[in-house]
Amino acid sequence: MQVAVRARGVRKIYGRGASEVAALRGIDVDFEQGAFTAIMGPSGSGKSTLMHVLAGLDVVTDGQVWLGETELTGLNDARLTRLRRDRIGFVFQAFNLIPALSAKANIELPLTLARRKPDQGWYDSIVRRLGLTERLQHRPAELSGGQQQRVAIARALLPRPDVVFADEPTGNLDSTAGAEVLSMLRSSVREAGQTVVMVTHDPVAATYADRVVLLADGAVAGELFSPTTDSVLDALRRLGR
Repeated sequence: MQVAVRARGVRKIYGRGASEVAALRGIDVDFEQGAFTAIMGPSGSGKSTLMHVLAGLDVVTDGQVWLGETELTGLNDARLTRLRRDRIGFVFQAFNLIPALSAKANIELPLTLARRKPDQGWYDSIVRRLGLTERLQHRPAELSGGQQQRVAIARALLPRPDVVFADEPTGNLDSTAGAEVLSMLRSSVREAGQTVVMVTHDPVAATYADRVVLLADGAVAGELFSPTTDSVLDALRRLGR
C-alpha cells in the first residue's frame, strides 16, 4: 500500500493552563494513495482539526505529518504555502469561490496564482465530467449550490494534487446535489486515481468512501471498510454520538 498522507504521534493543544483543550491526542493514522477516506466522529472529536493539520492549514503541537515523503511539520511558511498550492486541493462546505470571477476563472485560479497553464486535455475532461461545459462563463451567483460545489471540485482537481481534502462538502447542499457531488469525488478516485480525504457527519455521505476513520475525544477509535449506512450508524452509536 502506498501512503499519500500519514500522521505519527500528532497532538494539538489549544489554550494554556486551566483553559487548555486537547483537540488531538497522539494520532497515528495513514491514508492510502488512490483511495477515498472519510473521517467521522461525534461533535468535538477532532475531525476538522485532524484534516487541518494533515493539509498544512494548522500546525501540530507535537508529532509529525507527511505528504508522501515530504514532512510538513517543520516547513517554513513559504515552503508550506507552495506545497499547499502545488500538491493539495481543497473543497469546503462554503464553496469559497470568488464572486467577481467566472466559473472558468475560479477553476483556473490556483494555476493562475502559480503562473502555470492548465493541461487542456485534463481541464476539458474535468469540466465535461462535472457537467460544467455550459456554465463556464457564469459567475457564482448565477449557479446553483450544486454547480458552485462542482466548480470548487474542478478547481481542486485541476492542478492534479497529491490529495484532495474535503471538509463537509455537502453540508450546504440538498440531498440530490449532495449525491451528485459525492459521486463526482468518488469517480475522481476510481477513474483518475485521485486521493480524497473527507470530513463528514453524514452517514450516507460516508458510504461513498472506501474506508471510514472514526475519531472520539481526539483519538482514533476504529475504522470501517466498505462502509454501509447501517455500519456507520452502529459505529457512531458506540462512540456515543
